[in-house]
Amino acid sequence: MKDAIYLDHASTSPMHPDAAKEMAEALTGQFGNASSIHRFGRSSRGFLDQARQVFAKSIHADPSEIIITSGGTESDNTAILKTAEAREHLGKHIITTSVEHHAVIRPMEYLESKGFEVTYLPVDQKGRIQPEDVKEALRPDTILVSVMYGNNEVGTVMPIEEIGAIIKESDAPAYFHTDAVQAYGLLDIDVQRDNIDLLSVSAHKINGPKGLGFLYVKDGIYLPSFMLGGEQEMKRRAGTENIPGIIGFKKAAEIMMAERQSRRERYRELAKKMLEELDTLGVETEMNGDPEHSLGHILNLHIKGIKSEQLIIHLDLAGIAVSAGSACTAGNIDPSHVLTAMYGAEHAAISESLRISFGMGNTVEDAVQTAQAIKNAADRLKKE
Repeated sequence: MKDAIYLDHASTSPMHPDAAKEMAEALTGQFGNASSIHRFGRSSRGFLDQARQVFAKSIHADPSEIIITSGGTESDNTAILKTAEAREHLGKHIITTSVEHHAVIRPMEYLESKGFEVTYLPVDQKGRIQPEDVKEALRPDTILVSVMYGNNEVGTVMPIEEIGAIIKESDAPAYFHTDAVQAYGLLDIDVQRDNIDLLSVSAHKINGPKGLGFLYVKDGIYLPSFMLGGEQEMKRRAGTENIPGIIGFKKAAEIMMAERQSRRERYRELAKKMLEELDTLGVETEMNGDPEHSLGHILNLHIKGIKSEQLIIHLDLAGIAVSAGSACTAGNIDPSHVLTAMYGAEHAAISESLRISFGMGNTVEDAVQTAQAIKNAADRLKKE
């Protein structure tokens, strides 16, 4: 049996050894500033250009449309806040959903304080919005629609292609942004097929380094720079590029593209095995999310009658890392805005759910061992 099992890959993932190896070598071997014209700078520039090509290929974009950022939060903030700044003269209405990541919700709340109007679309009990709701919410003054590709808590995949078509066919001057942080690495994302204008990605969700990501900006879209200073990233994002980190991110993206389908199939098998084992053990559970439209690596379970905070602590003591169906902030578990949007504020699942997320290194034995640990913890907690 393993001493420790990590099942919180939706929060962050361990670096792939090959990505870590290339990044480590670059820490001393590629120190040149990519903006310098001497050989050291040109060498770094070459690695930067190669990485941009890989990132673009991974979402069917052009390299010139990729802005390398510090991660998903910066990418989301840039897409939302800078679209509002650039298009305020066309309108001050924005559409998003009630289940977005806080890197989207917080900028929306900020814009509301500045006089923008934000429509938060509801989701059904599986965490999915209806394309028709987007169509009905669009107005002549709608300048942005931001809908996540796949939910980070319950794993539900949104109808992105349908939404993109609706926005394209409408008369609204709206850009379409999607936070693809959880979906990138598991789904075949095609920004052209889906009519996506802006898309956010983070490296540490695909076994790359923390502190890196990219923002796709469709050719022809003007987006003011979020970071002011030098003229890096084709004058779109100031700051000296983190070449070693970008090299590690590139390697992780290459591995991800080669293994994407097999990874998704493996994670689905692990989730199936865990559910079967929990059922065999007699643990009363109910899945939160949409099995038909799922990222595959996230299994959000309502463990009936057991508080999630207590269960997480017991599992941690058993060497198993999972998270709640809600966000942990400064050690406190706040009610999940995602589960609240799905079920309403009084539903038991809000305080009795676990998010189990699979990733690199997880095995069938991990699924079996975790199910047994959940059973043991639940039995102890019922006696307390």
